Amino acid sequence: MKKIFKLLISFFLLTSSVIAEEVKVFEFTEEELGTLKVRKVRGADAKTEYLIGSNENGNYLKAVADNAASGLGKEIKIDLNKTPYLNITWKVEKDLGGIDERSKKGHDYAARVFVVKKTGATPLSNRAMNYVFSSNEDVNASHPSPYTKKSIDFVLATTKDNLNEWVTVKANVKEHFKQFHNLDLDEINGLAIMADTDNSKLSSIAYYQNIYFSSNWSIFNKFFKIHAKNG
Repeated sequence: MKKIFKLLISFFLLTSSVIAEEVKVFEFTEEELGTLKVRKVRGADAKTEYLIGSNENGNYLKAVADNAASGLGKEIKIDLNKTPYLNITWKVEKDLGGIDERSKKGHDYAARVFVVKKTGATPLSNRAMNYVFSSNEDVNASHPSPYTKKSIDFVLATTKDNLNEWVTVKANVKEHFKQFHNLDLDEINGLAIMADTDNSKLSSIAYYQNIYFSSNWSIFNKFFKIHAKNG
């Protein structure tokens, strides 16, 4: 029985990337960049500059914010029952050290990804998880935005650990909306990328690559746990 179990684990590990359901959100091409909705933050002096580049792993989006704030939004429906996990590969080259990200004067991030659920007739009524690459806080730290409790800042990466290094992170979006917004969602309505330095009046440089949603492996996990106990 143990031999069979080990063979099944080996097979699962070898084929998981093929079996896993994935929904890619951004292609990061010049053509796509022209179709994304650009939204400048009210009161900001300038828009963030977004540029397309490439490396050995494919295309990426470079975000340069110099006392600027604007986001790139994409309306897309994601079935959170099938693909609840948001995956992001990103890097912060120049961070915003020394600011208080929980305050209005310091509420800036070199890189962030908003996941949005429409819950009303206007954007102000929407709920959001704001996944951030922090310059000052620890991974898994969370707090409401100082501007609205309807948006939660959640730290997935920090330059305290990874400055100017590519990092791949994962977040259970379905679980987070239930935990922080008390919403048991079946789907979300859109995502937005943003780099902003308008509150701190500083400058930042960041990169985004390979943003996608993926499936939940709880069925396989349960199978392995059951057979591990019995083995």
